[in-house]
Amino acid sequence: MRLRPPAAGALDRILDAIPPASGAVVMGTGIVSIGLSLDGHESLSRILLAVDILIWVLLGFLLPARALRDRARFRRDAATPAALTAVAGTAVLGTRLALLGWGGVGIALLAVALAIWLALVPRALAGWKTPTVGASFILTVSTESLAVLVATLGAHYGSRWLIWASLGSFCLGLGFYLFVLARFDRRQLAVGHGDHWVTGGALAISTLAAGRITLGAADLSMFGGVGVLKVVSVTLWVLTLLWLPVLLAAEALHPRLGYDVRRWSTVFPVGMYAACSFIVGTAVDASAISSFARVWVWAGVAVWLVVFAAMLRRGLRLARGDGGLGAQRVDELAADHPR
Repeated sequence: MRLRPPAAGALDRILDAIPPASGAVVMGTGIVSIGLSLDGHESLSRILLAVDILIWVLLGFLLPARALRDRARFRRDAATPAALTAVAGTAVLGTRLALLGWGGVGIALLAVALAIWLALVPRALAGWKTPTVGASFILTVSTESLAVLVATLGAHYGSRWLIWASLGSFCLGLGFYLFVLARFDRRQLAVGHGDHWVTGGALAISTLAAGRITLGAADLSMFGGVGVLKVVSVTLWVLTLLWLPVLLAAEALHPRLGYDVRRWSTVFPVGMYAACSFIVGTAVDASAISSFARVWVWAGVAVWLVVFAAMLRRGLRLARGDGGLGAQRVDELAADHPR
């Protein structure tokens, strides 16, 4: 009888299965928590915040362990745009904590996110390949997440220079969006595994950044009034909303029901549609935009619940050493490296 080799330990299997886009779990959970908080559901928001912190800390241990275990693969993964989910996840978590009044923690997480951004963005651009996939829009998301966190801290501390810094990051993020959009393979709307939603999500976080800067500038009486910023915020919100029927139609015409870590890059945009609408609705005093946010925030919660449950099932299978996961890991890694 042929003897089977002993199964790898659960930790080894988990380390091997972690894809470059794992930070999207923190991104998606964090932005749904923010949306709930903005809608006044603070208790539910803090439950998701606790989950988000736990995931962030867990990845903080697992990713260095994976780097030590397989440095060559870790370096390859770090050169992909999907690796920038680590930046966005950290910045979104920092924003949520800053909204609780924990400005010092927000500053610490900003320092971490900025350091990762500075290390990864040059590598992602150096290895860029065209046409590209939805995960490449994380280049915009990571940059705009820094703008949102800096603007939030600027409002918290009443700092004008932080508002100026957030405006610079916001403009750079918009430039990255146009750069990626021009190189995006539109077929990904039909064949993408969830990250195709970042086409809208990247524009949504740009809208959120514009709204946050508008609110901060108004509070600090900056820029000689905020009329132009309000126009920019509303314009971006409209452009963001135009993506929504396209993305929903793509899901209806091409259902993708199996779990994939890139589905967290669906959770994030869905949650971001609500968050950016709350902020823009407040910034421009538009009740219709705020009303959309109050309805759509529950879409974000629903999608989060479905994807989170699927992730837990996947994790249990992985810990047990069930077969059939290796092929999907190869598929995820291939998608994280644009061709």
